[in-house]
Amino acid sequence: MKALFDWRPLALVPALALGALLFVPSAPTWLTLTVAGLAMGMMIFIMASGLTLVFGLMDVINFAHGAFISIGAYAAASVLLAMKVQVQAPSLGANLSAIAAAVLAAAALAGVLGLFFERVVIRPVYGDHLKQILVTMGGLIVCEQLILVIWGPDMIPLPRPATLTGAVLLGDAAIERYRMLAVVVGLVVFASMWLVLSRTRIGLLIRAGVENTEMVEALGYRIRRLFVGVFVAGCALAGLGGVMWALYQESVTATMGMQVMVVIFIVIIIGGLGSVGGCFVGALLVGLTANYIGYMAPKLALGSNILLMVLILLWRPRGLYPVGK
Repeated sequence: MKALFDWRPLALVPALALGALLFVPSAPTWLTLTVAGLAMGMMIFIMASGLTLVFGLMDVINFAHGAFISIGAYAAASVLLAMKVQVQAPSLGANLSAIAAAVLAAAALAGVLGLFFERVVIRPVYGDHLKQILVTMGGLIVCEQLILVIWGPDMIPLPRPATLTGAVLLGDAAIERYRMLAVVVGLVVFASMWLVLSRTRIGLLIRAGVENTEMVEALGYRIRRLFVGVFVAGCALAGLGGVMWALYQESVTATMGMQVMVVIFIVIIIGGLGSVGGCFVGALLVGLTANYIGYMAPKLALGSNILLMVLILLWRPRGLYPVGK
């Protein structure tokens, strides 16, 4: 009989939002904070999803993941600055075309570099976590220095497209347009990953390869090649996350990927190592907690994510949706 879906971790998201309503002085402020928290959570999920996918399916700890976030951000910045006319045009279609071109450039560059990284750096250390940590940390340092050589050491300002600036009024609540876009993009990424992994032949082969690689290869499938594709897809997702995060911060720096890696690892641990669904729920919890605590008790904001992780692990030591291996 098919196992029932465990809804309790997912219920933490609305429970947290409704609980915060008791401490926020007004409903419009609560709505603004909630949408902002969901948007932040979606952007964190996009950046973390590639890493949790690679870890869950390939058992690879890639500390250089932050470099692909930065590279994606720089690639997008180069495209958006080159398409300045479309970015500044008061047309949603022109703005979205510029963003689409930037996303394609970021995902393509991060994916190609990810393919090179897998072949040169990761492949010799499959199955050895200690060596993976050492070589990927070295790869991160090298990538950051290459970014400085190519794009320079100065921060690059990256203003948002004209139609995505400002806010929309919902009653007395002001909701930023860009945050609404971030929520939509995050939902599309999660739905796409879920459909591919659970409803397609490729997803079936990936999951079967994780359970028994030798058996799948004996049936004639080149599972190793498929895993390389998974690694490239994870790097491309990091590039997409870099675009979203750069437009959120409205600036690009070489260390921006490394700066969010702590939060990304917290999300992956909260969700359960290798769990895409757990990563999604964990990212939403982190985003909402950071915004609520930042508003109600700013001095506690820096430690709120650590506290959340501790509470979750006390309840479920393997994370919200652990992947059985």
